[in-house]
Amino acid sequence: MNKLRQAIRHLDLRIRPDPRRVLLRPFQPSVVVKPLPSREPNPRIAHLFSRVMQLDEASVAHKLEEVFEDFRDRHQRIHDLFAQRFQQIRSFLPTGRPLNEPRRLLLGSFFTSEYSLESAALFNPSIVPAPDQGGVPEGAVRFVLSLRATGEGHVSSITFRTGTVDRHGDVTLDQPSRFVQEPRPQPAALYELETFRRKLVELGVEYDSACEATAGLPADFLMSELDATVRALRSRGAKPGILRAGERAILLAQANYTVRFGDTAELSERILFPFAPSESNGIEDARFVRLDDADGGPLYVATYTAYDGNVVLPQMVHTRDFQQFSICTLNGPAVRNKGLALFPRKIRGQYAMLGRQDGENIHLMFSDHLHFWYESSVLLRPSEPWEFVQIGNCGSPVELDDGWLVVTHGVGPMRKYCLGAVLLDKSDPARVLGRLRQPLIHPDPSEREGYVPNVVYSCGSIAHRGNLILPYAVSDSLSRFAVIPLRELVEQLHADGP
Repeated sequence: MNKLRQAIRHLDLRIRPDPRRVLLRPFQPSVVVKPLPSREPNPRIAHLFSRVMQLDEASVAHKLEEVFEDFRDRHQRIHDLFAQRFQQIRSFLPTGRPLNEPRRLLLGSFFTSEYSLESAALFNPSIVPAPDQGGVPEGAVRFVLSLRATGEGHVSSITFRTGTVDRHGDVTLDQPSRFVQEPRPQPAALYELETFRRKLVELGVEYDSACEATAGLPADFLMSELDATVRALRSRGAKPGILRAGERAILLAQANYTVRFGDTAELSERILFPFAPSESNGIEDARFVRLDDADGGPLYVATYTAYDGNVVLPQMVHTRDFQQFSICTLNGPAVRNKGLALFPRKIRGQYAMLGRQDGENIHLMFSDHLHFWYESSVLLRPSEPWEFVQIGNCGSPVELDDGWLVVTHGVGPMRKYCLGAVLLDKSDPARVLGRLRQPLIHPDPSEREGYVPNVVYSCGSIAHRGNLILPYAVSDSLSRFAVIPLRELVEQLHADGP
């Protein structure tokens, strides 16, 4: 094990949170910066409208120019964003008379605020080869790195970086843009009724109530049709259980949506910020993987955890180009808890995935459908003291000639997180070929302090020219890279045995 540890290179490169990367978000007085604020008006909103409406035209023009002068260099298209924000809040206006553009823009600015995405942390990285490898030097690979960005209120979102790994395993990061932007999400085109009802049951809704709340909907329905059905439930005073089922159905439908970024937006500018109510407390720990056997060419898929402050909801995001992203809920009793990670290809004709359904063991599951998972079995249990509290995956398995390499995490005394590794059989991943008995990486003295101390963690790695390129988080604060020779790692896994 000492030989392996001595062979690991920890690169000097650090990816630190940058509080200057700020996003324009809706703002209402007395409402926290989390998404989907209540549409119910409150007295402070009315007071603010009244004060702005009482300004004369000269004062409006002067104040608006002052706002532009203060913020135009910090954001792209700030004029358009203020105009969009006014459209979102115009229903609260106490008057129906038309307003000129300067007053509309000024009102939009009063209901907008900056949100620093990375002010608290930038951690839990996941890495995949980029869709476009054109112009890359011989022996190098361009990559996309996703990270969990955490800001005010501990709200997490997904942000991206790009870079290259050269033939020697050295990493170069591209300079991220100073600007960030989020797209405008659109609901899913269609929802399948029976699948929808099954998911409601998984979320704790009685089946009879789910059926009654969605009665009259076609087999494939639109969001507008569901909205009309639930409004009808409210208007006729449906029983509380049925009405709750209808409200839950709305929340579930909102968790399935698509977003697209503009053609000019650099990848580092694109932010997947919480949109659905199920994500209101954050989008956590995206584990991206490239599925090479998907129809229509390579498909990038990530599992992530949506959290509303009470309920954890496993979600999945699909993209082919990192420009358009489709978000959907995962279905079935096997997708519970956190830490789901897909294998990069089908095995014996089925999709395969790792998870931690019981909170402490690594489970293995198979499915004919990417979005439906019904059964799982325990693959690994904690066996060494450094992982007695729990073990889990640190991203999707990496395919090697020797088998499936799974980077794991273990939690031991004093809630100290370390990284380990497991080797699984390629044709039968339920068969463990090797398992490190000592941690692969543990927090060294320079990595112990942070937002959550004594933690190293990752959400995904790649193999490149004989090395494992492993980005990992340092105490839930920043991220760095380790380069691990695969030959030495596999030798140690075989030596330690199953």
